[in-house]
Amino acid sequence: MLLRGAAAGGGLLGLQGLLPAWAQTGSAGLRSDLPTLTGPNIDLTVGHSPFTVGGRTGHAITINGVLPAPLLRLREGQNVRLSVTNTLDEDTSIHWHGLLLPFQMDGVPGVSFPGIKPRETFVYEFPVRQSGTFWYHSHSNLQEAMGHYGPLVIDPEGADPVAYDREHVLVLSDWSFMHPHEILDKLKKSPGYFNRQRTTLAGLMDGSDRMSLEERRMWGQMRMDPRDILDVNGSTYTYLINGHGPQENWTGLFRPGERVRLRVINASAMSIFNVRIPGLAMTVVQADGENVRPVETDEFQISVAETYDVIVRPTDDRAYTIVSEAIDRSGMGRATLAPRLGMTAAVPPLREVPNLTMADMGMGGMDHGSMAGMDHGTSAPGAAHDMAGMNMRDPDNAPPDMAVGVGVDMVNMAPRNRLGERPTGLTDVDHRVLVYTDLVSLAPNKDRRPPSRTMEIHLTGNMERFMWGFDGRKFSEIVEPIRFERNERVRVTLVNDTMMAHPIHLHGHFFELVTGGPEGHQPLKHTVNVAPGGKVTFDLTADAPGDWAFHCHLLMHMHAGMFNVVTVRPLDGAAS
Repeated sequence: MLLRGAAAGGGLLGLQGLLPAWAQTGSAGLRSDLPTLTGPNIDLTVGHSPFTVGGRTGHAITINGVLPAPLLRLREGQNVRLSVTNTLDEDTSIHWHGLLLPFQMDGVPGVSFPGIKPRETFVYEFPVRQSGTFWYHSHSNLQEAMGHYGPLVIDPEGADPVAYDREHVLVLSDWSFMHPHEILDKLKKSPGYFNRQRTTLAGLMDGSDRMSLEERRMWGQMRMDPRDILDVNGSTYTYLINGHGPQENWTGLFRPGERVRLRVINASAMSIFNVRIPGLAMTVVQADGENVRPVETDEFQISVAETYDVIVRPTDDRAYTIVSEAIDRSGMGRATLAPRLGMTAAVPPLREVPNLTMADMGMGGMDHGSMAGMDHGTSAPGAAHDMAGMNMRDPDNAPPDMAVGVGVDMVNMAPRNRLGERPTGLTDVDHRVLVYTDLVSLAPNKDRRPPSRTMEIHLTGNMERFMWGFDGRKFSEIVEPIRFERNERVRVTLVNDTMMAHPIHLHGHFFELVTGGPEGHQPLKHTVNVAPGGKVTFDLTADAPGDWAFHCHLLMHMHAGMFNVVTVRPLDGAAS
């Protein structure tokens, strides 16, 4: 019999709803699971709450007064009615991230519904058609960055192919006492405002920057920062695990020898994490709620809005530290797995700051020697070369149909498939690291048709102006939606023309990553991290009629324009 981390039963469990989030865990001596709601009828209230972390109290937007929001526990095959009441003085919404549902229930204001007005209640109602680990969050006014997010677990209708004795849900997130609108304003005025880890003259002299004088010269000529990895980082963020800061040490219990399932959700606004448990191997069994063939690893990167389920089997009567380290090494989240409350394990120090490489600049196989030998001063007028041309600011390189204006300061010179490469900050670690090509779908892909057409979408931006978009256009401009015929099979290639990673999310669908893995078992994802200078190809069956959001899940990037609408027609299978 499985020992579930979250008990069944209607409504909030026990006194959980009466306690602040920091008191709702094993570390406070109460329980190590999250307040849980289940059943066919669930009531959720969006409102203001104080939130305390690290001894400071700030202002949060929460659901049912807790951060993260309550764990919703559903079952495949059931129908669910979620009544959401808005007590804010502004509109709100809830998007059910990764769920397959009618588009009117998807929760994106202006795309699939009008939003939830102040002091109004909106009822989401839909059949639950899948199982796995998912989450939910606001799609309104940067509320997600203020605490409006929570985990969602759907148990399978039949037997679960994953065997486990106990589970814990781990919601990774970022928290700032600075209002997200102020954060965005600072980024627009100075995109490097939060980066306190730049290379320095002292770092060059003593070798701590790990860059040669020639590399420094090249980055300088490109007017780019090799440590511009996360727009917002540990200089303002506290990294949370289940609403706990590192000092508050959320603790999940186990008995030695148990198979413990950890459902890891990256619910942050702007933070990509590298996750490891020193001394404990992890077996990845699910990605984005879809089962994969088990693959053992020691560390994985989880981009914003992704989920990974892993099995760990601690055999010793000791504590283990769960580390979620920001990919620029500016801070970490920390939690503990332990046989008993009060136990702790050593917390590893932050590792050294990674430097971006020429591959991250979309320069593929170009080595430093070939770069150094380039002509930096003989560019055509207007092409902005001299090594700044390696900033790819050459409109002649732009693909057809791409708008090249002030919103684009780069066009990728040599994009490449990086799905099999270790991600940022993990290239040189001396242990196993998960890469996308390790993921193989457990069940055969349902649609084996070859794509009937292909399309290419460029992820574009102007770093200095903090403008982001698709194909050179931000959403506030007049942008045509991306159109698919219902049940059309399309191969889509995302090309990252920027030197930042972008987790791209398509609502209402899963797509199959083209990884070169076993035929018919391409991994299904709803969100994919597109590496700097990289490209990602996926096959999509557009089987969900309606209008769906398609965007970068870095909240500030979406807000600054990297957003579009995918429209699938006809709606009813007849003429549109």
